[in-house]
Amino acid sequence: MDLVLNVADHYVLTPYVYPLSWPEDTALRQIISLLVVTNLGIAVLYLGLGWLSYQFIFDHNLMKHPQFLKNQVWLEIRHAMTSLPIISIPTVALFFIEVKGYSKLYDNVEESPMDWPFVLFSIISFVLFTDGCIYWIHRFLHHRCIYKHFHKKHHVLKIPTPFASHAFHPLDGFLSSLPYHVYPFLFPLHKVLYLALYIFVNIWTVSIHDGAYRMPGPLQEVVNGAAHHTDHHLCFNVNYGQYFTLWDRIGGSYKNPSVLEGKGPLDCISRLTAEGKISSNGANANGHTNGHDNGSGTKSKEE
Repeated sequence: MDLVLNVADHYVLTPYVYPLSWPEDTALRQIISLLVVTNLGIAVLYLGLGWLSYQFIFDHNLMKHPQFLKNQVWLEIRHAMTSLPIISIPTVALFFIEVKGYSKLYDNVEESPMDWPFVLFSIISFVLFTDGCIYWIHRFLHHRCIYKHFHKKHHVLKIPTPFASHAFHPLDGFLSSLPYHVYPFLFPLHKVLYLALYIFVNIWTVSIHDGAYRMPGPLQEVVNGAAHHTDHHLCFNVNYGQYFTLWDRIGGSYKNPSVLEGKGPLDCISRLTAEGKISSNGANANGHTNGHDNGSGTKSKEE
């Protein structure tokens, strides 16, 4: 994160914000700067990626589903934008430790143990490490003693949109992101690659909530995409994985996506439309649209 901080200092903070008498390497200044940069960065990533996905990828027919909440998109954005600043506080504490040189992040490829081959290996290592860690953190957050206090708010969104991607309770969101921040304290990682992976993680998080269930056939059994994650939202105790289905298979929580069996949300909408229970504009028999007017969908087994 010191790369971002240096750019912000050079082009904006030092010439236009802070007095010249306040050195760039002062701890308090660095913490304040990291808070500002982190909050601006994640807001731009979340809103920007969410909007692009919502406009160009998300199937808006999903909003006709009876479990799609009234004003859900607004609820998702409000939830995320109130949680992200809180999540940024412990995140910035880790970024500050990185900036002070206590991580294994390095600047030049020559500093890596094996030059470019190790840089490429780091990508695989990072993805596998975080995938395994997030699986078990995710399962922990579903424990009956924990779930209702933290993770349940995310699961109210049975038919998520891309804006649900960051709509977490602050503690839930921080714990889910912790493996990404822990990795560079355990393993060497190039600083530019770390930033690239940070962006990739946010893109992926949006993508598994985007309602686009298309996945090349050979990858459907391996990659945990939107089809798998939608079933997680609907069925609660299946498909906890982040990138792959490996840990779900090991942990006995894998479920073949209902979309691939003709039982997905869009199939449900088609069936209800054919039965006359919802109209082509998504209104149900009572004339209500976008789910129930009381803001709650059909109760599922965890509730």
